[in-house]
Amino acid sequence: MRELGRTVVEWLDGGHRVAVARVVDVRGFGAVPAGEMLAVRDDGARVGGVLRGVADPVVDGVVPAALSGSSSVVRAPVSESDAVAAGLACAGSARVLVHAVSDRAVWEALAAGSPVALATDLDSGSWLAVEESGVTGSLGAADRDASAIDEASRLLAAGASSRSVVNDNVLVDAWVPTPTVVTVGGGLLASALAAQASLLGWSARDVSSVEDAVAAVSAFWAADVLVLLDHDPAMDEVLRVGLAHGRGFLGALGSRRTQATRRQRLLAAGVPSEQLDRIHGPVGLDLGARSPAETAVSIVAEVLATRSGRAGAALRSSDAAIH
Repeated sequence: MRELGRTVVEWLDGGHRVAVARVVDVRGFGAVPAGEMLAVRDDGARVGGVLRGVADPVVDGVVPAALSGSSSVVRAPVSESDAVAAGLACAGSARVLVHAVSDRAVWEALAAGSPVALATDLDSGSWLAVEESGVTGSLGAADRDASAIDEASRLLAAGASSRSVVNDNVLVDAWVPTPTVVTVGGGLLASALAAQASLLGWSARDVSSVEDAVAAVSAFWAADVLVLLDHDPAMDEVLRVGLAHGRGFLGALGSRRTQATRRQRLLAAGVPSEQLDRIHGPVGLDLGARSPAETAVSIVAEVLATRSGRAGAALRSSDAAIH
């Protein structure tokens, strides 16, 4: 998304008109990444994509109108053969919003790697953007702005790129930087977590000193992850700073006795008890993990469950939406 943001900003600086296509909702296809976009310049140059390109012919048909300022929602049905050839799991259909770029702040935020959300009215094309620094734009009414801002803030706080539709006619896309997993303490588990992060397209790094770990959590976005492997009491400062910073997933390895002892030290250091509930320790879901690789899976599974508000139960025992 950084590259897409940089490209759109460059196009705008060059005096070009730009249209973007964003998925509103899908039926079928299997798991489709949230937040994907296609941007098309007025001379036909393009960057990004939606639905692995299978919706491009439908989008191309309305790009000229979008470049002239007329937003539209189009339905893109995709056959089984076309979907599978594109790498999607199965046939399906999607609604796609195509509109002109008029909200420069969003693309600058994407280029900088900052979290940002864009809410767009599916009927009028009016928009508002939500960043850490504030809100720009408007959907035309205070109550509509308030509901869109609330939803955008909720999605951004979850720490992962996602989308939703508010009041049936406002598309909210939240784009969050790729998560970084910071491990403290090294060893086989740190290596296994780095491998899991790579598999998910996340970044990972290991630090060993209190100073480096404190610097890392002080710069966390909501998507970032700390896994404290070192039981040294000096590392309590990392958790204290992380709790005060208020962002990211804070996990700590160790037995329940280790967790209880650490908790008492942090309470004695003045950390409020309600803040301590944000520490995931012992970190990981109860999967019966034994090896470092299995333990890494359980930790990443808890990160995913936490940021999506799920309990980590088996899908067959849940009636919540699968995706």
